[in-house]
This record gives sequence, C-alpha cells and structure tokens, in this order.
Amino acid sequence: MQGFTVVVPAKDEAELLPATLAGLTRSAHAGPVVVVDDGSTDATAELARAGGAEVLSLPRSRGKAAAVMAGVEHATRGGLRGDSGLLLLDADVGDSVEGLEPVMAAVAAGECDLAIARYVARGATGGHGLVVGLARRGIASRTGWTAGVPLSGIRAMTWPAWAAVSPLARGWGVETGMTIDALRAGMRVAEVDTTMTHRATGAGLRAQVHRGRQYVDVHRALWARRPAR
Repeated sequence: MQGFTVVVPAKDEAELLPATLAGLTRSAHAGPVVVVDDGSTDATAELARAGGAEVLSLPRSRGKAAAVMAGVEHATRGGLRGDSGLLLLDADVGDSVEGLEPVMAAVAAGECDLAIARYVARGATGGHGLVVGLARRGIASRTGWTAGVPLSGIRAMTWPAWAAVSPLARGWGVETGMTIDALRAGMRVAEVDTTMTHRATGAGLRAQVHRGRQYVDVHRALWARRPAR
C-alpha cells in the first residue's frame, strides 16, 4: 500500500478536523487515514467518516498515547499499513496541513528515520514554556540532542522507528519519550521546518490545568528514561 499510514488522535475536534482531512486528500505522500475518536462528545466521528477516514471510536477518553497506539494497531490489523511509514498528525492543524509535505518527504527520501514538524502555535501565550523547557532539557540530558520543538505531535517515521519507540510513554509524555527512545535506538531524528500551525493552549484555568497534566506526564516519561547510574 503506497504512502504513509496517517493516524489522527482526536477528542472533540469537530471544528478543525474536516479541513485537516480535506487537505490530506491533496497530499502526495499520505495514504490511508485512521482517525481515533478518543471519547468525543461532539461530531468528531461523523465528520471523520464524511471526510473519508477510517474511524476507530473509543468509548471513553484514554489519552493521546493510548489513542495513537490503538490507531496504529487498528491500521495494521485492518491492512492499512502504508509502505512509506507512519505519520502521526494532530487533528487541529486545519488548512495548514498543506504544509505537511516536507515532513513526510524527509522520511520517504531516506534523510531520517523520524521527522518532527516545526510549526507555529496560533494564539500562543508563552505559558507553554515551562513544559517545553522540561522536555528539552530532559531529552538533551539523556541523548545529547537538543530539540527545538520537543512537544511537536506531528511526526513521520519509518516502521522500524515506530517499533523502536513502542510502547509509547503515557499521556502527554508521548513525544518526549518517543524522541528519547528513537535516539537511544540509533534512529536518525530531524526537525523539519513547515508552514503549519495548530491551536495553542490558552491562558485560562482550564489551560493551566492542562499544562499541569502535561508537566506531570513529561516528568514521568523522563523519570522512566533516566540515565543509568
């Protein structure tokens, strides 16, 4: 099967998911698309089907890492494994998904085993910096590699790279754990500039709670991968 298998974890993403999926249909590298409806209470699942995606609906929210793992397993069992590799894509990139091609192209051309998208956060408030800093320092201390966008969830990879990073770190520690595991396994990791954007976390109480959960999950991922003494 040609192209990258695309797995999109989505919880209550009815607003931007249709534009994200529409842009994927024009991609030169994207193959079959699996949207994992992570216990949404809106029309995420219905809109995903209308957009041509295979939909895996989870009865309750299990978090990003579990949704991604379930989506990849569903794609593999269902014969949706693309020849080029795997793409993990955030549902909220909308029309900016048009800028995704360089990320997949880097892996397809053999330039790296794991390509991480550099993107711009819409409406960023700067409060994300504490979690980003923790992830960046943790990755550097464990691998010697300094990440510019350690929390970017837009990632293309070969299937051997996916095997190297599975199972994923729990919750919001997924990206941090993935980067460390890939580098420790000898995989070539690169960040790729794109024109993509995604919805930034705001500055209200709900956003602060979200960042707190991110911080805890990233810390857990780093603790599980602490250097041996």
